[in-house]
Order: sequence, then C-alpha cells, then structure tokens
Amino acid sequence: MQEHDVQADETKGLSSIEAAERLKRYGYNEISEKEESKWHRMFRRFWGPIPWMIEAAALLSAAAQRWDDFTIIMILLLVNSGVDYYQESKALNAIRVLKQRLARKALALRDGKWVQLPSRELVPGDVIKLTIGNIIPADARLTGGGEFLSVDQAALTGESLPVQREAGEEVYANAVVKQGEMTAVVTATGKATYFGKTVALVAKAQREEHSHFQKMVLNVGNFLIALTVVMIMVIVTVGLYRHEPTLELLVFALVLMISAIPVAMPAVLTVTMAVGASALAKKEAIVSRLAAIEELAGMDVLCSDKTGTLTQNKMDISEPYVDDAESADALLLYAALACQEENEDPIEAPIFAYVKAQGLYEKLSGYTLEKFLPFDPVGKRTEAVLTVKTDKSELTVTKGAPQVVIELCDEG
Repeated sequence: MQEHDVQADETKGLSSIEAAERLKRYGYNEISEKEESKWHRMFRRFWGPIPWMIEAAALLSAAAQRWDDFTIIMILLLVNSGVDYYQESKALNAIRVLKQRLARKALALRDGKWVQLPSRELVPGDVIKLTIGNIIPADARLTGGGEFLSVDQAALTGESLPVQREAGEEVYANAVVKQGEMTAVVTATGKATYFGKTVALVAKAQREEHSHFQKMVLNVGNFLIALTVVMIMVIVTVGLYRHEPTLELLVFALVLMISAIPVAMPAVLTVTMAVGASALAKKEAIVSRLAAIEELAGMDVLCSDKTGTLTQNKMDISEPYVDDAESADALLLYAALACQEENEDPIEAPIFAYVKAQGLYEKLSGYTLEKFLPFDPVGKRTEAVLTVKTDKSELTVTKGAPQVVIELCDEG
C-alpha cells in the first residue's frame, strides 16, 4: 500500500530522482478515465435504429441490383459517419487541451525548494503546503508549519461543517482547506486515496442513461422507422396479393425507405453540438458530453452560489494611502513581509510585483521569519513575526481588512 512508503526529509522534501522513481512505481496522481477507443467510436456510428435502416436500404439496393442507388446510399452513410466522428474528435481534443490548461497545481518541497507542480505529479512521501482555499491534492498526514487546519470534507464524508485537523492527523484528497496553513506528507495518490476508492465504488453502480435530447431523437427515429416498416409491409402484402414483380416491390420499398429515413439527422445534430462545444471551450468551459449542451440550453432557471462580481481575473494595487510621515514603498515592503511568496497567492502577487519593480525585493532578505499566522475568514488578516538581522530586534507585521487593522491600532 502507498500509505506505508512515505519516508521523506521534511526540511528538503524528495529529490527529483527519488520522485521520478516513485512516480514510475505508483503512477500519476489521477483517477484515470475509461476512454473509448477510436474503433469503438467509429463502429458506434453504424449501430442504431437509423443506421440500421440506411444499411437495410443499401442491402435492398444491392438485392435489386440498383448499383447507382447502392453507391449513393453507402456514400451518404460513410459521409455522415465520417463527419460525426470528425466533429466529436474535435470536441474531445478541445476538452483534452482545456483540461490540461485547467489542471490543478500543488506547492511541493523538491530538492529543498518550494515549487509549483501539477497535482498529478505528486507521489507518496512528497512534502506539500496546504493553505486556505486549496483543494487538497492527495491523501496526506499533517506535519506542522501551523497550529491547525480547518477542512471541508462534505463531498467525501457528508459532514455539514468543516472539521479541525492538527499535526499528525490525516486529510483527504479533494477536501477544501477553509482556514489555517500547514505542511503535510503525501500518504496516498490516485486510486489509493479515499476519494479514489469512493469513485471506484460509484463507477461500479453507475449506469449511463440517455439525455432528454437523445431520447427525443431516438423517439423521432423510432417513430419514422416503425411507420416505414408498417407501410412497406402493407405495400409488399398488397403487391404479392396482386402478383406484382418482386423486383418492382423491392424498388418501391427502397424508395419509400430512403425518403422516410432522416439520413443526415445524426450528423447534423452532432455537428451543431460540436460547434457549440468548441465555442464553449474557447471560454474555458469543459463539455464532457455533447448532449449536455442541449440539456443546459433547455434550462429555465440556473441556481449558483457564486458570490462577488465579474472581474478581469487580474489583481492590481490601487493608489496607496499613507501618512505624510510614511511612504508607499515602506507600506508595500511591510505588506510583503506579511506574505509568503512561495504560496503564490493571487492577492499577494501584485505586492511582490510592486516591491520588485521598485527595487525593494532585496530588502526582504534582511529579515528572518520566526512565526507566520495565515489568513482566515474570521481574523481577516495575516501576521508575521520577524527578526531584523542587523540588530536582532523583533518586528511584528500584519496586513488584512482595514477595519481589523484599524481596531488593532486602536488597541495599541
């Protein structure tokens, strides 16, 4: 079991060589999806009520030795299947590329340095840092670096409220960090995680059902096929009763079948939805099933718990407000001291961008971090306790919501 092989130096993490060896041994930290083979996807285009009727029409053409009709019908069948297959392949490729772009990352300690890695490259024994807002990338055992971690495990355990975890306790993949900041050692990845085992159980019981849209298409096709079969049976019965030539009956049945079957309907529907999937992919929306596009378009009400406003997804620093005795550079330098750059917090990124642009970044090395209190929604601030290297004096820096910082000033 992966849980038993988690030896790692918590100060340096795994080396790149050891990580590569464990990656070969345990595989990627992902739950593999069962991908349909190309041959099966192609064969599926020729299987179903409507393709069967087109194929039956081709057989009737061959039986009636109408080779021109046979050739045209086969070309229609192959073109429809080819277009359908091509458009679905384009949609699947767009989904694959988008998933790669949106892949989660984790902050891991490799070769003594904190680096951002794709979550799928984590291995048992990796030392990772978990901060507020993170989705835990793998099962892990908390080791320290903070006092506690508040974790929302509702999706895994059904618990309605976040639970508090301390050093030595386990946290599970796909849980969400609500408060706190701690380091942890990965104990299990991929299918061996608690989440992976849960997915495996669900997959066994899962049944693929047709969407409302697919049911509608099948109902239309089935109705037309049933109507065609009944009419052909009536015509053939009357023809045989009148002693009509068999060849003429076959030709008549062929004409009726071709005219009644919506030959291009599957291809047209697939192309339409594939175009929609491509348009959504450009907006970074993943469409894993083409039929879901029509399902979503048929919604009357969409409920979402998203809060806030629409933005450009880009943080920037507004004009700092400082007292006459202070400067904006000093303000942003202290703000940077109350951050942890390796966390790559999008809110803190503009602060480091500012201090680098103003040539202040080197001054950060003049301080040694002794203790760091990460941001949490209750306290609404971060706090860093530092030692000034020049005179060994202690400095406490905090940043956070204005009302919280102002209240601290009033207390002082």
